[in-house]
Amino acid sequence: MAREDSAGAARLLWTFERRFLAARTLRSFPWQSLEEKLRESSDSELLLDILQKTVKHPVCVRHPPSLKYIRSFLLELIKKHEAVHTEPLDELYEALAEVLTTEEPTQCHRSYVLPSGDWITLSESTAIISHGTTGLVTWDAALYLAEWAIENPAAFRHRTVLELGSGAGLTGLTICKACCPRAYIFSDCHSRVLEQLRGNVLLNGLSLEPEATADPECPLVTVAQLDWDVASISQLSAFQPDTVIAADVLYCPEVTLALVGVLQRLSACRRDQAPDVYVAFTRRNPETYQLFTTELGRAAICWEAVPPHDQKLFPYEGHSEMAVLRLTLPPGHVREYCEDESPPREELPQGSADEACPGPE
Repeated sequence: MAREDSAGAARLLWTFERRFLAARTLRSFPWQSLEEKLRESSDSELLLDILQKTVKHPVCVRHPPSLKYIRSFLLELIKKHEAVHTEPLDELYEALAEVLTTEEPTQCHRSYVLPSGDWITLSESTAIISHGTTGLVTWDAALYLAEWAIENPAAFRHRTVLELGSGAGLTGLTICKACCPRAYIFSDCHSRVLEQLRGNVLLNGLSLEPEATADPECPLVTVAQLDWDVASISQLSAFQPDTVIAADVLYCPEVTLALVGVLQRLSACRRDQAPDVYVAFTRRNPETYQLFTTELGRAAICWEAVPPHDQKLFPYEGHSEMAVLRLTLPPGHVREYCEDESPPREELPQGSADEACPGPE
């Protein structure tokens, strides 16, 4: 029985550590299980262990989540402690006092542990929408695609990978660390997102200098500005991707049509073989998903849903409906535009959903 209790406490600690360092919503924590454990024990050892695995964790000390988040977490821990024990736990109050006297920055961190034990840490905005973009935070489909990549490394091993709309960089950093690509190109169109991306690449021990990538196990990493609306075939051809990925980019008709357009141009970049394409998304609005599959059909791009992967490695909301589509691009047939010519844009269908295009929800 003692062994079962110890295993249960270890699982609880692991869950708290994983969710806290990734700054997941507090309502997703197993608070009821914690309260039950506290009632079974007369001491506060479990709470002290949780404190060490979260607020006092070396990763948190170096790269903390937002101070508001830490404060709310500590207040909840104190609440659970006081519901069971009458004596205050000084360590909790000392940690809270330290947070209360620290100024809140505009950037925070989220950290994720890989199966290898290696950590990925991202600097992100504390606001969902910042600098006019939603690309400064990590969305759940990026976590889902990263999990799929870890279980399917052959899709990336020794290949050149182009990521469309890299955002904070979680998926790409995971692939670089776990899947051995030959080269990896992070891309986005927003200058602030690109600036943050470069910082996150360096923060995780990767180099943006070609001459510094002598280790054959380390991919050649590039951060590129890529605007889907104006990207020409010649610009895309320079990347020479073997694999193309995108996560959480199906959130409004305008962006969806732009994505299909850039995929059409990518199909013309490789005369020998079109790149493999994987798109991960959270199904928020059936009409937007329907628009995407309809436009793929019009562009002669075949698609299929890949089988769900087995393990949930990262903490994201389990109730979200997510999927990965594998797209098969047709042989190149799109005419090449002049360098100063933008590709044609189709009009949005009348009555399309999500026309405000606010970004992922």
